[in-house]
Amino acid sequence: MDFQHAYDSLVRGIQSINVTGDFNPCQLLLTGDRAFPVLVGSNGQVLIAATQYGKGRMVVAAHEAMLQYPQFLPFVKNALDWLKPSPTALIGVHRSLDALSKLLLEGGVKIYPDATLGDSPGVFCRDAYDDVQADDLVQFVKRGGGLLIGGQAWHWSYQHGKEAVLVRFPGNQVTSVAGVYFTANVGENGVFSVPAKIPRIPLITEHGLDIQNDLKTFLNGVIKFNIKGDDLQKPILPSPLLIHGTLAFPVGISDTYHSFLAAAYYGRGRIVVASHEGFFNLPSMKAFLLNAISWLSAGKERKVGIGDNLQELYSMLNQAMIRCELTDFKEGLGIYCCTAYNAKEMKSIHEFVSEGGGLLIGGQAWYWTYENPNSSAIAEYPGNKILNKFGIGIAGKTIEIPDNSCPVGEPSKVASTYHFRKALLQFKEYIQNKQTLQPPYSLWLQKLAQDTAMFLEIPAVNSRPFSSVHDDVLELVQLKGIPEVSAYNPIQANSDQALFLQIASVLYNVLPEFQDLVPHLNPSFLKPYPTAPPQTIQVNGSNAGNEAWRSTGMYAAPAKTVTLIFPSSAIGAKLQVQIGCHTDNLTEHNEWKRPPVMTRRFEVQSKKMEVSNLWGGLLYVIVPEKSSLGYISVTIEGATKAPYFKQGETSIQDWHENICHYPAPWAELETENIILTLPSDAVRSHDKIEFLLKTWDQMMRAIAKLASIPSLFPRPERIVTDVQISTGWMHSGYPIMSNVGALPDIIDVQAFYAKGTWGPIHELGHNQQKSGWNFPPHTTEATCNLWSVYVNETVLSISREIAHPDLLPKARKERIENYIKNGANLEDFKVFTALEPYLQLQEAFGWEPYIHILAKYQTMSNIPDDNKSKMNLWAETFSQEVNRNLGPFFKTWGWPIEDKISEKLARSFPAWAEDPMVKYQSS
Repeated sequence: MDFQHAYDSLVRGIQSINVTGDFNPCQLLLTGDRAFPVLVGSNGQVLIAATQYGKGRMVVAAHEAMLQYPQFLPFVKNALDWLKPSPTALIGVHRSLDALSKLLLEGGVKIYPDATLGDSPGVFCRDAYDDVQADDLVQFVKRGGGLLIGGQAWHWSYQHGKEAVLVRFPGNQVTSVAGVYFTANVGENGVFSVPAKIPRIPLITEHGLDIQNDLKTFLNGVIKFNIKGDDLQKPILPSPLLIHGTLAFPVGISDTYHSFLAAAYYGRGRIVVASHEGFFNLPSMKAFLLNAISWLSAGKERKVGIGDNLQELYSMLNQAMIRCELTDFKEGLGIYCCTAYNAKEMKSIHEFVSEGGGLLIGGQAWYWTYENPNSSAIAEYPGNKILNKFGIGIAGKTIEIPDNSCPVGEPSKVASTYHFRKALLQFKEYIQNKQTLQPPYSLWLQKLAQDTAMFLEIPAVNSRPFSSVHDDVLELVQLKGIPEVSAYNPIQANSDQALFLQIASVLYNVLPEFQDLVPHLNPSFLKPYPTAPPQTIQVNGSNAGNEAWRSTGMYAAPAKTVTLIFPSSAIGAKLQVQIGCHTDNLTEHNEWKRPPVMTRRFEVQSKKMEVSNLWGGLLYVIVPEKSSLGYISVTIEGATKAPYFKQGETSIQDWHENICHYPAPWAELETENIILTLPSDAVRSHDKIEFLLKTWDQMMRAIAKLASIPSLFPRPERIVTDVQISTGWMHSGYPIMSNVGALPDIIDVQAFYAKGTWGPIHELGHNQQKSGWNFPPHTTEATCNLWSVYVNETVLSISREIAHPDLLPKARKERIENYIKNGANLEDFKVFTALEPYLQLQEAFGWEPYIHILAKYQTMSNIPDDNKSKMNLWAETFSQEVNRNLGPFFKTWGWPIEDKISEKLARSFPAWAEDPMVKYQSS
């Protein structure tokens, strides 16, 4: 639906609406993705709303008088025109609105007074006080009919209670399926202007539901949530839930206020969400699951369908004498249980819940995120395509729960805990009115910032409840601007500035209109960079390895649009364009020295692409694995040249005279096996670029030799320097990330030959580690250092004790003695202690055995997964390679060598007479 166009049709020719007289409207609550406000009072209350359901439409007025008083006639006429499924559709008016019949007839509108649905009208008008034909009215609209309905629920609530209005008020039996509710809140009277732009839906509308009572139902007899379960060896890793709907609420929360169980009302139905389907398999969750089925039943006996082969849940419900069956989604079910990994039944499930069904659904999104690192879980994960409509999302992260169990909170505390909309509303009021943030939200700004950024990723074009939140957030950023952040001006993550920094980044990506506002919000960070003439470059579109970044030598300035023109052969080749190289996400850090998310990607889906990034960055073409596209020509317009030196192609004279002075703030130096990304200022005055790259070329070939892989890497490794990285001083990956403070270890080639370089080679060694011969956590930070030792000694001629102080003979001897003295426990076998036996073997047999063994491991099949078996295999393989029985050596180091392996090695190979650990074996 085009909401603005629909709104324009409904208020055509109307400047204001007079909501005065001897009546008091109620406030309407809007949750449906097709629902939108038509009239909003001065205090933000929705008094008239419109919505769509199935093929039909509804217009809802917050009092029947608003359909029958003369001052509303212009609006009513517009509404009838909008509701008509065809220009000649019949308009029927129920006898409950006799005054409307008279008003329309006097106004020259042809209608059928005292009509019923049996008269087959195209539009039907009635009040909201009778639910006898509720189901028929729902089907009437779904088939394409138009419904004009009016009423108020505050008076009804005097007799039935506020908490009953949403689920039992007659009008809500009809309008709620389309996401519009009458509430018990008394609405505002007055003369209200009709703005040109569609009004905003309030962040929070009091609904009156007794959530505490719902929580008592869920938590009855539940003492704690035993996440590990009774028989499972591995604990369940749930994802956190984003609870963003007005009628959604948490049920199970961790001590860090992350929800892993939640529930919601939607339309006439109900939903319960578990952030891991493993919850459905746990006997320890039986009490909760039975409670959940009871709540979903809403006091009625309902047939339960159990999909996705959830056998344990089926057995549990069957034993509890609950009528259920294993089945795919089908008609006739009252409750459906499934996992969140498939959205094929999305439309049917939406309709099922809207019209009164109960949904129990579970799944985690962290693994999906791992497999789809460049996609938004909250927007694209299958379960969220189902759940976002209902006001709950599954985040693509994990929740760490101490001791694998979580106590059940008091219903009153759970009901009043963190809720995204409530937190955002309080923050909005704090920003607008300078009020102090009250607990608990003053403690949760960091969480609110993360949740807001996540929520903004949910597509909002076709959902006014979502786009209204976008409008609220946009208004706040316009009010406060985009904060500046740098190493000299860091920002605390639990601060106002952090929230604005995060949401500005996402707003830039999801709201095109925000991009036009950026220069006015913080012009100081939009440093001007000169635009280069159009550049046509050759990009290698073939890639036998994992996903590869292809450098373009160009830079996209902050918030500036760059155009790329691709050949037709690139369309459908799964290429991407990336702006920025600083891929570490700093969201979880307590302090930021740069924006926490800096990069942005775009799929190449057309020959001409326009791309931009709020923070700017170097420009790359991303080539997927197993691509055979070949070289392609790409033209880049509107970008800035960056210092870029490619060994074997770039002239050193041209570099010093021109290229190193290109204005982009980041530079790249490339050899065939590694690319270094550095601050431009760090390379502009570097007078030994060729020598540096020649040395790196030699070091990379040495890394390949020790790893027993071809000398030409499938894709060049990358080292990217950054003012702040996600963990440590450097860390491995693609790219390897390094703090800019480590620049000497990367580019000071004279220092390489004087004292060696350790850190970058350590991380490159991590990239060579393979699970078959790595025994985490023991050797993860150990065997990578074999490459550091090898490269320093064979390329740089720097001995191991000079390359790293922990390898001085005295330090090594003390480590061995302390390890043996403490019982040679594998718990202590880590870092340089764990490196020691590898060094002892190298010192005895040289590097060749390692080269041969690592080559063998590349062709081995059926390598075990557990550490014990892998360690036995390594001991046996090394013994075979050097023709010595190394069993006693490894056993002295505390390795769990099995007796059968010890006996086999003793039979097959001679003893190692020079074993340096012999003197410790009696210990």
